[in-house]
Amino acid sequence: MSKARMVPLSDHQELTPEEMSEAAQAFLDHMRRRRTVRDFSDRPVPRAIIERCLLAAGTAPNGANRQPWRFVAVSDPEIKRKIRVDAEKEERAFYRHKAPPEWIEALEHLGTDEHKPFLETAPCLIAIFAQRYEVLPDGSHAKNYYVVESVGIAAGILITALHHAGLVSLTHTPSPMNFLNTLLDRPANERPFLLLVVGYPSEDATVPAITKKSLDAIATFI
Repeated sequence: MSKARMVPLSDHQELTPEEMSEAAQAFLDHMRRRRTVRDFSDRPVPRAIIERCLLAAGTAPNGANRQPWRFVAVSDPEIKRKIRVDAEKEERAFYRHKAPPEWIEALEHLGTDEHKPFLETAPCLIAIFAQRYEVLPDGSHAKNYYVVESVGIAAGILITALHHAGLVSLTHTPSPMNFLNTLLDRPANERPFLLLVVGYPSEDATVPAITKKSLDAIATFI
């Protein structure tokens, strides 16, 4: 493999300490307004907005720059209906048979259950797939590295980009999610990672009254 061509870092914008403090606080305030939403409007989202948010996700750092992700944006009502049917089937099995009692108890205060109407109501579903390996033009396989970490970072950037654009989202992970490969015609080298529900909140949307952990509870400085 040939060595990468190195170019000057020309786009970095350095800020003064005061500017950094203001920027960091502004971003913190902005992200504190981000909430996971389950009550969606059916108002359509312009495709160009979704495209730009996906391009932002594609800037994520990743193992060996293999970019082992694939995003499938679904707005077709019939496909969304099929996703809901299959997802709720898996969720019913989870809530009634698979989930341990302590997990059900942990979810109870959030009011979640096997019913997922937002999968049809929301204007856009983004299925995120992790590519375990790349299929080369000659049919051979090239292994990807740090796939879970890389796709997880990209998903986080995507959620942030959608929030920054004025949209709301919900991370949904029915288990197993293999039905997404079939419904979305994805190849065997791609594994469903996350189903992201995207749109505008409904006018009567509510969210649970929760708090986030303090800095002392999540960080250690040495």
